[in-house]
Amino acid sequence: MKAHDAMYIGGQWRPAVGQDTIAVVNPADEQVIGHVPAGTAEDVDAAVRAARDAFPGWAATAPAERAARIAALRDVLVARKDEIAETVTAELGAPLGFSQAVHAGVPILVAGSYAELAATYSFEEKVGNSTVLLEPVGVVGAITPWNYPLHQIVAKVAPALAAGCTVVLKPAEDTPLTAQLFAEAVEEAGVPAGVFNLVTGLGPVAGQALAEHEGVDLVSFTGSTAVGRRIGATAGAAVKRVALELGGKSANVILPGADLAKAVNVGVANVMGNSGQTCSAWTRMLVHEDQYDEAVATAAAAVAKYTVGDRVGPLVNAKQQARVRGYIEKGVEEGARVVAGGPDAPLGTGYYVAPTVFADVTPEMTIAQEEIFGPVVSILKYADEDEALRIANGTVYGLAGAVWAADDAQAVAFARRMDTGQVDINGGRFNPLAPFGGYKQSGVGRELGSHGLSEYLQTKSLQF
Repeated sequence: MKAHDAMYIGGQWRPAVGQDTIAVVNPADEQVIGHVPAGTAEDVDAAVRAARDAFPGWAATAPAERAARIAALRDVLVARKDEIAETVTAELGAPLGFSQAVHAGVPILVAGSYAELAATYSFEEKVGNSTVLLEPVGVVGAITPWNYPLHQIVAKVAPALAAGCTVVLKPAEDTPLTAQLFAEAVEEAGVPAGVFNLVTGLGPVAGQALAEHEGVDLVSFTGSTAVGRRIGATAGAAVKRVALELGGKSANVILPGADLAKAVNVGVANVMGNSGQTCSAWTRMLVHEDQYDEAVATAAAAVAKYTVGDRVGPLVNAKQQARVRGYIEKGVEEGARVVAGGPDAPLGTGYYVAPTVFADVTPEMTIAQEEIFGPVVSILKYADEDEALRIANGTVYGLAGAVWAADDAQAVAFARRMDTGQVDINGGRFNPLAPFGGYKQSGVGRELGSHGLSEYLQTKSLQF
């Protein structure tokens, strides 16, 4: 798609207040593919004012009509699925097949789920002599990341609209074209003017202005834990609600008796998807010491199938590439053993990092504690289930994870003791209705399904 040189505010594409722009770069060939406005605090203020003006009417709109608009939005996303995939591939670098299946396909599922939920959700209930009303919280400031540019937008905007909230979206500066395409889809779906607004810009400028704006009632942010802390502090000072989906260092725990080959191969695939740029990726593989060597060999063979530029795309930008390669170098420096990839693999043009597998990783190593956000798997060994649990729970994060065992009951028993928000049991499938979010420093609140909708509602009791 062609980049807009304007903001989508109040149902119109309006010129930005300033003249500064942001270059959008294709990370596969490092070429500029477009420019978007670098929004200012004045642009954010205009968008918030438009959202505030639209809020009373949208909040009063019948849930069935809100559901119909979300369903129409879903239909537009279906019709433009190929364009969405091509746009994400151009600005994020994901292989086209992955963009079609995940970057375009998953948001369509999520939008459809909220169209159904908005039509069936009970926004009031009887509790004794009280009627409890669930009402929209107000204007939502949504700040989304670059790694899943459309999914993260839909996971915030769809439930906010279903709840009756209005939205100002500030997307990541690396992937703003997908956000502009979404704004076009909103307009085409007939969502009333001002209900959804888009301001492109830099995080420290437009993002900060949105988080601080007194007209924003809730800030929903997905991104790094460091930025999440700042947003939480800003919102706390204003007694403003936040929903934070932050970092992860998820454990893929393979218990004795599990299908080792399947668990290792699926685990590697989980990390390689989206070039490892997934907050919930199972980047720590925990294997019993008796099966450790076999698991390492299996992982090395598995990762060899993920060819750079074909199945594994580039990282989003040069800064991210340098960051991930720095972590790989740190792993070598601290004594981990490279069994695939490594810091010195030849890569050529584009922000690529070689898919890498580390063995002999110990729990205290940097690569076992910090989020790398690249195609890097660390394999750790354990002696018994208690040690495996200590390792799995031994980071500041708690976003996701996996457990493999001879039967589901054994896996579930282990998963119940994990300090994490979502666990896949023996390769369980993605569920767009299941709540997603973290424990500890992985965030506050939940996205997806009815739990995601409840983030955008506040409660009022009427006593009779």
